[in-house]
Amino acid sequence: MSRLVKSWLAAFDWKFVTEINRGLCQKKNALHKPTSEGHPAAKTLWEKNQFRELALTDALEVCLECHRLAPFCFYNGNTFAAIARDFITELSPGLPADQAHILRSIAGHIVAGTATGIERKQLDSLLAALEK
Repeated sequence: MSRLVKSWLAAFDWKFVTEINRGLCQKKNALHKPTSEGHPAAKTLWEKNQFRELALTDALEVCLECHRLAPFCFYNGNTFAAIARDFITELSPGLPADQAHILRSIAGHIVAGTATGIERKQLDSLLAALEK
């Protein structure tokens, strides 16, 4: 099976996601609290996909969608980008350091919803190199 299709989110249950957000909020003295509309929807989406085998790009899209659902009052993008960068790190041994850094950066931009077309093409190129 491809290294790029797997259960990327398996190590991150919703409690872990919540704790990441709590820590980010604590660092910035911001309110850590679930939102009434986004939290249940994001939790459901996350738990539905947590153990599914997903292409890496699909796992990033789950993180992006959870960010957009805004399950917490603050730092949603940072929360899901941190998780994405964490699960992407395991690809790093197959890449030179500069490319691994670029991959983590692009993943963060995808999750934040700010990735450019050029970054998406770079991601495709890096992932194709890993498949060889």
